[in-house]
Amino acid sequence: MIAVNPKAKYDPWAKIYNDYWGLRYCQNILPAFEKLLQQYNIHQGANILDLCCGTGHIAQHLIEQGYQVTGLDISEAMLQYACENAPNAKLILDDARFFNLPPAFHAVICANAGLNEIINLEDLQEVFTKVYNSLFDHGIFLFGLNLENFYKSWHGTISDGDVKDDFAWACCDSYNPEEKIGQFRITVFQLVEESWQRLDINNLVRGYSRTEVVTALGNVGFTDINIYDEEGNLADSQYDHHAIFSAYKQSK
Repeated sequence: MIAVNPKAKYDPWAKIYNDYWGLRYCQNILPAFEKLLQQYNIHQGANILDLCCGTGHIAQHLIEQGYQVTGLDISEAMLQYACENAPNAKLILDDARFFNLPPAFHAVICANAGLNEIINLEDLQEVFTKVYNSLFDHGIFLFGLNLENFYKSWHGTISDGDVKDDFAWACCDSYNPEEKIGQFRITVFQLVEESWQRLDINNLVRGYSRTEVVTALGNVGFTDINIYDEEGNLADSQYDHHAIFSAYKQSK
């Protein structure tokens, strides 16, 4: 792993992501990404960068399909789980906004809407620049994003959680449509040496518009930009939920 010191705000809930969300997200979203990888002629043996790879469930699935996978994530705790879940992946600890990799990938994917946690459009465009620079000519960028409409169902209620003998947690989601900023708050109670300890985690997300994303991709040089629905089918002009974007890097 590359030794850097990124912000560790994801570390405290890596266990929750690994135990409850990672595999579920993989099962729900991978069929569409696999369909699009084949559609864009990214076949077995291709080098894929799994951006914001989290706990490595998606990376492992792609490896099992015959791809060569590098995972990159900002959280050391997430990558510790990824080492167990995807032992044959190359893993890099770095920030999606600032990483610098040579053009070595046939495709870059970000399947889990991790880019919604980049709440500044300029920073999101910087991510696109880093991705563009890491792709071979004729490479493809595939990523999922929750658009504005997706977050309008977040009304401040508990959306997920669990209770065990020594560990309990709950997640509460809310969204401000005027600011286009949502937040999911995770409260964790853990039994440590016969004493319960509480941890509160607050993460922000942004609901981007289609126009913002397409414009930012174009600004860094991507072409042939398409938008797909959750099943990997071309989305109509009114689709404003969870979208998968594809963007193509032409040869210079």
